[in-house]
Amino acid sequence: MKTFLMLLLTVATFQVNDNYVDADKSVMVYYSPKNSVRLDFVYTEKTQEAGEFAAYAEELLGITDAIQESKTTYAFQRVEIGSSTQVDLQRPHAVNAEYGMPWQSININSRGLLIGYNLPPQEKPTTQTKNFNNADKAKPCTMKILPYTEEIVNAKTKAAKAEAVAKQIFHIRETRSYLLNGEVEHAPADGEAMKLVLGELNQQEKQLMELFVGKTTVKTLHKQVTNCPYGENYKVWDESLYFSEENGFTGADNIDAERIRIYVEFQHQLKKEATIEEAPKGKKDKNVIEYSPIVYNQPGYARVLIFRQETIIGERVLPMAQFGIDMPLPKDLFTGTTLPVIVFDEKTGNIKSISK
Repeated sequence: MKTFLMLLLTVATFQVNDNYVDADKSVMVYYSPKNSVRLDFVYTEKTQEAGEFAAYAEELLGITDAIQESKTTYAFQRVEIGSSTQVDLQRPHAVNAEYGMPWQSININSRGLLIGYNLPPQEKPTTQTKNFNNADKAKPCTMKILPYTEEIVNAKTKAAKAEAVAKQIFHIRETRSYLLNGEVEHAPADGEAMKLVLGELNQQEKQLMELFVGKTTVKTLHKQVTNCPYGENYKVWDESLYFSEENGFTGADNIDAERIRIYVEFQHQLKKEATIEEAPKGKKDKNVIEYSPIVYNQPGYARVLIFRQETIIGERVLPMAQFGIDMPLPKDLFTGTTLPVIVFDEKTGNIKSISK
């Protein structure tokens, strides 16, 4: 029964929903889920590097916006609000044959969370194997080096070197113009060869131009914050982060930093948890409901608010399974010739669908 997680335990006496499982009995155990609030703060790091010949950019090439000073700045982009699911080891549920129902039809995933009852068999996904004999060959990695001429290498001063580099840039542009206008005696034989030659000339010019205009790179960075609240007294998560253009996420002592406030209110389900009731032996009381060991969860909620200064930049309501209540399904639901098909939400433990 590979699709089920059957934890066959020989246990000492322990409590599950006010019922005791006696020692030396094999039982199937599954767990209710619990959820974490997961926040992903996305921001960018912009690095500007001044070129070696930035001081000569305007004089030799007419460039007025060259980077003159290297610096790194940060820019806040957005916050993504989500949740993750774990197993709540403090809420186990045990099932054995004494409940008088087809407990073998319980479907549990590999983590021990209830995902269904009497679900149809799942087809195994087909795996594709890669034919390495026909795999594309890796392209050779070629190191790009600056196209320095002899004049550039032998220049005695920085100003002379900058002037020689500028001449090389104009020479590359002139060569490209000749190629495009068909004025070269030994031009590339076909279009593909022409494309490669032009691409190499463009790359050489780019490398040389960066010596004057500088280089700018932008990286996307993430700061992730996760909180898994637990306990009936956990009502509010209130935390502050600080972000500055000069340092990214920083400490509260940075006077230039903006405050980013995480404020989360947790709503607990207040309804008293139902327990399994049994009628006295030899008597059938119509007013007493017999419950099964199949338990679904009515989750609580978290209202997440993210502020940047006084402005709300993120808001979402997330289910919180650990702030919910476990509700057993009636035992008579599992009687008769046709068993119900039940699909549970493994993230919250609640019922997604039920049919019979």
